[in-house]
Order: sequence, then C-alpha cells, then structure tokens
Amino acid sequence: MSTASRYDDEIVISWPELHRDARFLSQELHHLGTWKGIVAITRGGLVPAALVARELEIRLIDTVCISSYGAAGGGGAEQEQSGLKVLKGSVSGDGEGFLLIDDLVDTGRTAQHVRQMLPKAHFATIYAKPAGRPFVDTCVKEFKQNKWIFFPWDIDYRFSKPIRDSGRVASAKS
Repeated sequence: MSTASRYDDEIVISWPELHRDARFLSQELHHLGTWKGIVAITRGGLVPAALVARELEIRLIDTVCISSYGAAGGGGAEQEQSGLKVLKGSVSGDGEGFLLIDDLVDTGRTAQHVRQMLPKAHFATIYAKPAGRPFVDTCVKEFKQNKWIFFPWDIDYRFSKPIRDSGRVASAKS
C-alpha cells in the first residue's frame, strides 16, 4: 500500500458483509424511486453496481473509468485532470434519473470529478469517509479517514493454524 503513511488502522470487508451492505443500500435506493440505469465508477464500483442492479432489477449499466489512487492500468482515451486519470467517459448528459455507484468515497477527489460529469445523478456508495462524504447522496457505513479498507477482491483467504498448533501462546497480561 503506497499511501500507508496516511492510514493508522485497517479493516477487512468480507464478501458476506459487502453483500449485506449492498442489499441495504439497494433497499434505501428502492425507497427513493425508480432509476433509468446505473453508472458504475470503475473499478471499485463494479461489484456493488452489479449487486444493486440485481436487487433493483436494473438492466442498463454503464461505467465511468477513472483512477485517483496512482497508476491506472492500460490503454483507452486517457486524459490527466487534476491528479485524476480519466480512462473512459462514455456517459453523456447530466445523469438525471441515474445512479452513480462506487464502493467507497475516500478523499472525495474522484467523487468531485464524477459529480461535475453527471451533476444530476444520485451518488450512492457503500462506504464513506469524512472527506468524501459531502459529495455522496446515500451511503451505508462511514469510517474514519485514517482507516484503510480492504475489500474482498483485495485479499486472499488462507488457512491459519490454531494458536496452540503454531506454538504461540496468547497472553492477557496487562
């Protein structure tokens, strides 16, 4: 993690937790009305967008491909804009009647840029941090700014030996 100095804590989101939170987000969005379609912010917004699309029976899903965490992968019509790399922006219009879906709004840099592209879209994220929260219309959970979030697609689940078998002894001494 190249930005480790900004984070003093971390949390791992499991697949069941992400799915539960996406269903909760879908329920909140369902109560707000019907939607023309979804615009997923890639890459993090792809899985949440698929889950929301299933729950709300939305068939039209588009993407806006943008990166603000450093190196953005390969090809496409790249353009650098204030530290953000826009790889693709096929969505047109002002976004009215559409959902913008992302996994997380962190600093708000990506959110601000996408808001300018689609100012009338309803921006929904599963998770938000304080710096980015003002740019989001709906989110499920909020985390402290100093917390790094590992998503299920970021981690590798492996067998862990029981403490007794590994020779380490846990101590509750003060």
